[in-house]
Amino acid sequence: MPNRLVVALAYDRLSTFEFGTAIEVFGLPRPEMGQDWYRFAVCAIEPGPLRATGGFRIMVDGGIELLEEADTIVIPGWRGASAEPVPPVLIEALRRAHGRGARLMSICSGVFVLAATGLLSGKRATTHWHYAEQLSAAYPDIEVEPDVLYVDEGRVLTSAGSAAGIDLCLHVVRADFGPDVANRLARRLVVPPHREGGQAQFIERPVPPAREGVRFAPLFDRMRARLAEEQPIAELAGEAGMSVRTFLRRFKAATGMPPGEWLLAERLIRARELLETTSCSIESIAGATGFGSSATLRHHFRTRLGTSPAAYRARFAQGASRDAGGARQQKAAPGGG
Repeated sequence: MPNRLVVALAYDRLSTFEFGTAIEVFGLPRPEMGQDWYRFAVCAIEPGPLRATGGFRIMVDGGIELLEEADTIVIPGWRGASAEPVPPVLIEALRRAHGRGARLMSICSGVFVLAATGLLSGKRATTHWHYAEQLSAAYPDIEVEPDVLYVDEGRVLTSAGSAAGIDLCLHVVRADFGPDVANRLARRLVVPPHREGGQAQFIERPVPPAREGVRFAPLFDRMRARLAEEQPIAELAGEAGMSVRTFLRRFKAATGMPPGEWLLAERLIRARELLETTSCSIESIAGATGFGSSATLRHHFRTRLGTSPAAYRARFAQGASRDAGGARQQKAAPGGG
Protein backbone atom coordinates (compact mmCIF):
# COMPACT_ATOMS: atom_id res chain seq x y z
CA MET A 1 0.00 0.00 0.00
CA PRO A 2 1.22 3.53 -0.66
CA ASN A 3 2.49 5.67 2.19
CA ARG A 4 -0.48 7.80 3.25
CA LEU A 5 1.32 10.02 5.77
CA VAL A 6 0.42 13.68 5.31
CA VAL A 7 2.55 16.18 7.24
CA ALA A 8 1.51 19.83 7.63
CA LEU A 9 4.10 22.48 8.49
CA ALA A 10 3.67 24.62 11.60
CA TYR A 11 5.69 27.74 12.32
CA ASP A 12 5.60 30.92 14.35
CA ARG A 13 2.81 33.26 13.17
CA LEU A 14 1.04 30.28 11.62
CA SER A 15 -1.74 30.90 9.05
CA THR A 16 -4.62 29.34 10.96
CA PHE A 17 -7.20 28.88 8.21
CA GLU A 18 -4.86 27.15 5.77
CA PHE A 19 -3.46 24.96 8.54
CA GLY A 20 -6.98 24.05 9.62
CA THR A 21 -7.89 23.11 6.05
CA ALA A 22 -5.12 20.50 5.99
CA ILE A 23 -6.34 19.07 9.30
CA GLU A 24 -9.98 19.02 8.19
CA VAL A 25 -9.26 17.10 4.99
CA PHE A 26 -6.33 14.88 5.97
CA GLY A 27 -6.17 14.89 9.77
CA LEU A 28 -9.60 13.78 11.00
CA PRO A 29 -10.45 10.11 11.55
CA ARG A 30 -12.78 9.03 8.75
CA PRO A 31 -13.58 5.33 9.23
CA GLU A 32 -16.30 5.55 6.59
CA MET A 33 -13.54 6.09 4.00
CA GLY A 34 -11.89 2.73 4.71
CA GLN A 35 -8.78 1.49 6.47
CA ASP A 36 -6.39 3.04 3.94
CA TRP A 37 -7.29 6.64 4.82
CA TYR A 38 -4.53 9.18 5.46
CA ARG A 39 -2.34 9.27 8.53
CA PHE A 40 -1.55 12.81 9.67
CA ALA A 41 1.16 14.61 11.62
CA VAL A 42 2.28 18.18 12.27
CA CYS A 43 5.88 19.25 11.82
CA ALA A 44 7.18 22.26 13.76
CA ILE A 45 9.98 23.91 11.81
CA GLU A 46 11.19 25.80 14.90
CA PRO A 47 10.94 25.46 18.73
CA GLY A 48 7.56 26.18 20.32
CA PRO A 49 5.26 27.28 21.60
CA LEU A 50 4.29 28.75 18.24
CA ARG A 51 2.03 31.75 17.82
CA ALA A 52 -0.92 31.32 15.45
CA THR A 53 -3.07 33.92 13.73
CA GLY A 54 -6.02 34.66 16.00
CA GLY A 55 -4.19 35.13 19.29
CA PHE A 56 -3.43 31.62 20.48
CA ARG A 57 -0.36 29.38 20.72
CA ILE A 58 0.21 25.77 19.75
CA MET A 59 2.60 23.06 20.82
CA VAL A 60 3.63 20.46 18.26
CA ASP A 61 4.82 16.94 18.99
CA GLY A 62 7.00 16.41 15.90
CA GLY A 63 9.92 18.30 14.42
CA ILE A 64 11.35 18.68 10.95
CA GLU A 65 12.50 15.06 10.97
CA LEU A 66 8.89 14.10 10.15
CA LEU A 67 9.45 15.36 6.61
CA GLU A 68 11.70 12.35 6.04
CA GLU A 69 8.69 10.05 6.43
CA ALA A 70 5.96 12.04 4.66
CA ASP A 71 4.35 11.08 1.40
CA THR A 72 2.57 14.46 1.19
CA ILE A 73 3.69 17.74 2.74
CA VAL A 74 1.27 20.65 3.13
CA ILE A 75 2.67 24.19 3.37
CA PRO A 76 0.13 26.71 4.75
CA GLY A 77 0.29 30.39 3.83
CA TRP A 78 3.77 31.68 4.65
CA ARG A 79 4.32 34.55 7.10
CA GLY A 80 5.17 37.74 5.25
CA ALA A 81 5.01 36.05 1.83
CA SER A 82 8.28 36.93 0.03
CA ALA A 83 9.37 39.38 2.75
CA GLU A 84 10.08 36.62 5.29
CA PRO A 85 13.12 34.41 4.50
CA VAL A 86 12.54 30.66 4.46
CA PRO A 87 14.89 28.87 6.88
CA PRO A 88 17.65 27.01 4.98
CA VAL A 89 17.04 23.88 7.05
CA LEU A 90 13.44 23.78 5.80
CA ILE A 91 14.50 24.36 2.19
CA GLU A 92 16.92 21.44 2.34
CA ALA A 93 14.40 19.17 4.06
CA LEU A 94 11.78 19.88 1.39
CA ARG A 95 14.29 19.26 -1.40
CA ARG A 96 15.25 15.92 0.12
CA ALA A 97 11.61 14.93 0.55
CA HIS A 98 10.84 15.80 -3.07
CA GLY A 99 13.94 13.96 -4.21
CA ARG A 100 12.77 10.71 -2.67
CA GLY A 101 9.28 11.06 -4.20
CA ALA A 102 7.17 13.06 -1.73
CA ARG A 103 4.38 15.29 -2.99
CA LEU A 104 4.61 18.96 -1.92
CA MET A 105 1.57 21.25 -1.91
CA SER A 106 1.18 24.87 -0.88
CA ILE A 107 -1.86 26.92 0.06
CA CYS A 108 -2.03 30.66 -0.69
CA SER A 109 1.30 32.39 0.14
CA GLY A 110 2.84 29.02 1.06
CA VAL A 111 3.96 29.06 -2.57
CA PHE A 112 6.85 31.32 -1.51
CA VAL A 113 8.29 28.44 0.51
CA LEU A 114 8.11 26.14 -2.50
CA ALA A 115 9.59 28.85 -4.70
CA ALA A 116 12.55 29.21 -2.34
CA THR A 117 13.40 25.53 -2.82
CA GLY A 118 13.80 26.00 -6.58
CA LEU A 119 11.36 23.16 -7.24
CA LEU A 120 8.98 25.48 -9.10
CA SER A 121 11.63 26.73 -11.51
CA GLY A 122 10.35 26.37 -15.06
CA LYS A 123 6.95 25.22 -13.81
CA ARG A 124 3.51 26.76 -13.50
CA ALA A 125 2.20 27.84 -10.12
CA THR A 126 -0.50 29.98 -8.58
CA THR A 127 -1.16 31.92 -5.40
CA HIS A 128 -3.70 34.41 -4.08
CA TRP A 129 -4.27 37.15 -6.67
CA HIS A 130 -2.94 39.65 -4.12
CA TYR A 131 0.49 37.98 -4.26
CA ALA A 132 0.66 37.04 -7.96
CA GLU A 133 2.72 40.02 -9.10
CA GLN A 134 4.97 39.71 -6.05
CA LEU A 135 5.64 36.07 -6.86
CA SER A 136 6.40 36.86 -10.51
CA ALA A 137 8.80 39.64 -9.54
CA ALA A 138 10.63 37.57 -6.93
CA TYR A 139 10.81 34.40 -9.07
CA PRO A 140 10.71 35.26 -12.79
CA ASP A 141 11.55 31.66 -13.69
CA ILE A 142 8.10 30.55 -12.45
CA GLU A 143 5.14 30.77 -14.83
CA VAL A 144 2.55 32.31 -12.53
CA GLU A 145 -1.11 31.51 -13.33
CA PRO A 146 -3.02 34.30 -11.53
CA ASP A 147 -6.54 33.29 -12.60
CA VAL A 148 -6.85 29.69 -11.41
CA LEU A 149 -7.64 28.00 -8.11
CA TYR A 150 -4.81 25.50 -8.24
CA VAL A 151 -2.09 24.09 -10.45
CA ASP A 152 -1.00 20.45 -10.41
CA GLU A 153 2.56 19.92 -11.64
CA GLY A 154 2.76 16.28 -10.68
CA ARG A 155 4.50 16.18 -7.29
CA VAL A 156 4.48 19.97 -6.78
CA LEU A 157 1.05 21.55 -6.39
CA THR A 158 0.03 25.11 -5.56
CA SER A 159 -3.29 26.76 -4.73
CA ALA A 160 -4.67 30.27 -4.71
CA GLY A 161 -6.26 32.13 -1.78
CA SER A 162 -7.10 30.44 1.51
CA ALA A 163 -10.37 28.74 0.51
CA ALA A 164 -8.77 27.46 -2.69
CA GLY A 165 -6.76 25.18 -0.43
CA ILE A 166 -9.95 23.17 0.04
CA ASP A 167 -10.21 22.74 -3.73
CA LEU A 168 -6.61 21.57 -3.95
CA CYS A 169 -7.00 19.15 -1.04
CA LEU A 170 -10.10 17.63 -2.66
CA HIS A 171 -8.17 17.36 -5.91
CA VAL A 172 -5.49 15.36 -4.10
CA VAL A 173 -8.11 13.11 -2.48
CA ARG A 174 -9.68 12.58 -5.90
CA ALA A 175 -6.32 11.59 -7.37
CA ASP A 176 -5.55 9.21 -4.48
CA PHE A 177 -8.96 7.60 -3.87
CA GLY A 178 -11.11 8.41 -6.90
CA PRO A 179 -14.10 10.69 -7.55
CA ASP A 180 -16.62 8.86 -5.37
CA VAL A 181 -14.56 9.32 -2.20
CA ALA A 182 -13.75 12.94 -3.07
CA ASN A 183 -17.42 13.69 -3.67
CA ARG A 184 -18.42 12.07 -0.37
CA LEU A 185 -15.82 14.11 1.46
CA ALA A 186 -17.01 17.30 -0.26
CA ARG A 187 -20.53 16.58 0.96
CA ARG A 188 -19.20 16.12 4.50
CA LEU A 189 -17.47 19.50 4.23
CA VAL A 190 -20.58 21.06 2.63
CA VAL A 191 -18.57 22.38 -0.32
CA PRO A 192 -18.86 21.73 -4.07
CA PRO A 193 -16.60 18.91 -5.35
CA HIS A 194 -15.68 21.04 -8.40
CA ARG A 195 -15.61 24.76 -9.01
CA GLU A 196 -15.25 26.58 -12.31
CA GLY A 197 -14.38 30.16 -13.24
CA GLY A 198 -11.38 32.18 -12.17
CA GLN A 199 -9.85 34.25 -9.39
CA ALA A 200 -10.78 37.41 -11.27
CA GLN A 201 -14.34 37.08 -10.02
CA PHE A 202 -13.08 37.49 -6.45
CA ILE A 203 -11.07 40.67 -7.03
CA GLU A 204 -12.72 43.85 -5.79
CA ARG A 205 -16.18 42.49 -6.63
CA PRO A 206 -19.21 43.69 -4.63
CA VAL A 207 -21.36 40.99 -3.05
CA PRO A 208 -24.51 40.49 -5.18
CA PRO A 209 -27.85 41.11 -3.48
CA ALA A 210 -29.12 37.90 -1.88
CA ARG A 211 -32.57 38.44 -3.36
CA GLU A 212 -31.19 38.00 -6.90
CA GLY A 213 -29.92 34.51 -6.13
CA VAL A 214 -33.25 33.54 -4.56
CA ARG A 215 -35.20 34.90 -7.50
CA PHE A 216 -33.10 33.01 -10.06
CA ALA A 217 -32.85 29.69 -8.16
CA PRO A 218 -35.82 27.98 -9.93
CA LEU A 219 -34.48 29.10 -13.31
CA PHE A 220 -31.01 27.76 -12.48
CA ASP A 221 -32.57 24.36 -11.73
CA ARG A 222 -34.46 24.33 -15.04
CA MET A 223 -31.34 25.36 -16.96
CA ARG A 224 -29.33 22.55 -15.36
CA ALA A 225 -32.07 20.04 -16.21
CA ARG A 226 -31.83 20.81 -19.94
CA LEU A 227 -28.11 21.30 -20.50
CA ALA A 228 -28.31 19.28 -23.73
CA GLU A 229 -30.69 21.82 -25.27
CA GLU A 230 -30.19 25.23 -26.81
CA GLN A 231 -31.16 27.94 -24.31
CA PRO A 232 -31.63 31.26 -26.13
CA ILE A 233 -31.31 34.38 -24.03
CA ALA A 234 -34.73 35.67 -25.11
CA GLU A 235 -36.43 32.47 -23.91
CA LEU A 236 -34.59 32.54 -20.58
CA ALA A 237 -35.56 36.16 -20.09
CA GLY A 238 -39.17 35.27 -20.80
CA GLU A 239 -39.08 32.46 -18.21
CA ALA A 240 -37.72 34.95 -15.68
CA GLY A 241 -40.43 37.48 -16.58
CA MET A 242 -37.91 40.16 -17.59
CA SER A 243 -36.80 42.05 -20.65
CA VAL A 244 -33.58 40.74 -22.18
CA ARG A 245 -31.65 43.78 -21.00
CA THR A 246 -32.91 43.49 -17.41
CA PHE A 247 -32.36 39.72 -17.42
CA LEU A 248 -28.73 40.03 -18.50
CA ARG A 249 -28.01 42.67 -15.85
CA ARG A 250 -29.66 40.75 -13.01
CA PHE A 251 -28.30 37.36 -14.04
CA LYS A 252 -24.77 38.69 -13.89
CA ALA A 253 -25.50 40.32 -10.53
CA ALA A 254 -26.64 36.95 -9.18
CA THR A 255 -23.86 34.76 -10.62
CA GLY A 256 -20.95 37.04 -11.48
CA MET A 257 -21.06 36.01 -15.15
CA PRO A 258 -23.29 36.22 -18.24
CA PRO A 259 -25.77 33.38 -18.92
CA GLY A 260 -23.61 31.85 -21.64
CA GLU A 261 -20.59 31.61 -19.35
CA TRP A 262 -22.72 30.17 -16.54
CA LEU A 263 -24.12 27.50 -18.88
CA LEU A 264 -20.64 26.61 -20.08
CA ALA A 265 -19.44 26.16 -16.50
CA GLU A 266 -22.45 23.97 -15.65
CA ARG A 267 -21.95 21.88 -18.80
CA LEU A 268 -18.32 21.29 -17.90
CA ILE A 269 -19.28 20.22 -14.38
CA ARG A 270 -21.79 17.71 -15.77
CA ALA A 271 -19.33 16.44 -18.40
CA ARG A 272 -16.73 15.84 -15.69
CA GLU A 273 -19.24 13.93 -13.58
CA LEU A 274 -20.09 11.68 -16.54
CA LEU A 275 -16.44 11.10 -17.37
CA GLU A 276 -15.74 10.15 -13.75
CA THR A 277 -18.73 7.89 -13.15
CA THR A 278 -19.76 6.34 -16.51
CA SER A 279 -18.21 4.54 -19.47
CA CYS A 280 -20.19 6.62 -21.98
CA SER A 281 -18.29 7.66 -25.07
CA ILE A 282 -16.90 11.18 -25.22
CA GLU A 283 -19.13 11.89 -28.21
CA SER A 284 -22.28 10.88 -26.29
CA ILE A 285 -21.20 12.92 -23.26
CA ALA A 286 -20.69 15.92 -25.53
CA GLY A 287 -24.25 15.52 -26.80
CA ALA A 288 -25.74 14.98 -23.37
CA THR A 289 -24.14 18.11 -21.95
CA GLY A 290 -24.92 20.51 -24.79
CA PHE A 291 -21.50 20.72 -26.43
CA GLY A 292 -22.78 19.07 -29.59
CA SER A 293 -19.57 17.35 -30.65
CA SER A 294 -16.52 15.79 -29.07
CA ALA A 295 -14.35 18.40 -30.82
CA THR A 296 -16.19 21.22 -29.03
CA LEU A 297 -15.99 19.39 -25.72
CA ARG A 298 -12.26 18.85 -26.17
CA HIS A 299 -11.77 22.53 -27.00
CA HIS A 300 -13.45 23.72 -23.81
CA PHE A 301 -11.67 21.14 -21.68
CA ARG A 302 -8.33 22.28 -23.06
CA THR A 303 -9.19 25.97 -22.66
CA ARG A 304 -10.75 25.80 -19.19
CA LEU A 305 -9.09 22.80 -17.55
CA GLY A 306 -5.77 22.48 -19.36
CA THR A 307 -6.39 18.82 -20.28
CA SER A 308 -8.49 16.62 -22.58
CA PRO A 309 -11.64 14.63 -21.72
CA ALA A 310 -9.76 11.37 -22.27
CA ALA A 311 -6.89 12.40 -20.01
CA TYR A 312 -9.32 13.65 -17.38
CA ARG A 313 -11.18 10.33 -17.39
CA ALA A 314 -7.93 8.37 -17.17
CA ARG A 315 -6.81 10.38 -14.16
CA PHE A 316 -10.01 10.58 -12.15
CA ALA A 317 -12.04 7.53 -13.15
CA GLN A 318 -9.17 5.07 -13.25
CA GLY A 319 -6.84 6.36 -10.51
CA ALA A 320 -3.87 7.17 -12.73
CA SER A 321 -0.51 8.12 -11.23
CA ARG A 322 -0.14 11.58 -9.76
CA ASP A 323 2.78 12.20 -12.13
CA ALA A 324 0.83 11.37 -15.28
CA GLY A 325 -0.37 14.01 -17.66
CA GLY A 326 1.98 16.88 -16.82
CA ALA A 327 0.83 20.23 -15.45
CA ARG A 328 -2.80 20.74 -14.59
CA GLN A 329 -4.78 23.69 -13.41
CA GLN A 330 -8.24 24.15 -11.99
CA LYS A 331 -10.40 27.23 -12.22
CA ALA A 332 -13.12 28.29 -9.80
CA ALA A 333 -16.93 28.57 -9.71
CA PRO A 334 -19.18 31.57 -9.07
CA GLY A 335 -19.74 32.38 -5.45
CA GLY A 336 -16.55 30.79 -4.11
CA GLY A 337 -13.85 32.38 -1.99
